[in-house]
Amino acid sequence: MENCLFCKIITGEIPSKKVYEDEHVYAFHDINPNAPVHVLVIPKTHIASMNEVGADNIEAVSRVLLTIPKIACELGLAESGYRVITNCGDDAGQTVKHLHFHILGGKQLPLTLA
Repeated sequence: MENCLFCKIITGEIPSKKVYEDEHVYAFHDINPNAPVHVLVIPKTHIASMNEVGADNIEAVSRVLLTIPKIACELGLAESGYRVITNCGDDAGQTVKHLHFHILGGKQLPLTLA
């Protein structure tokens, strides 16, 4: 999508602090972290939200989900634990309309909204 912030990050139009990249997945540090480690993991295929996940794009989502534990391990979070969150829609706080998953860790996280 031409006006999508995350699509522009994937193409390099907007800089990011990259954590991981392959042909299907891109991950980068959140610019407004909510934990000592806060990384966003996104499919390179534009999918606006969980509401748009279907048979035609499930492989892209699956690749993201398979990559999250690898990234968490590389970031040193696998042993102590981490949280994975995706927001869907305005009421949930989805500010960028490109499906993304937050990896949060590096400290004991509050149990609210867990």
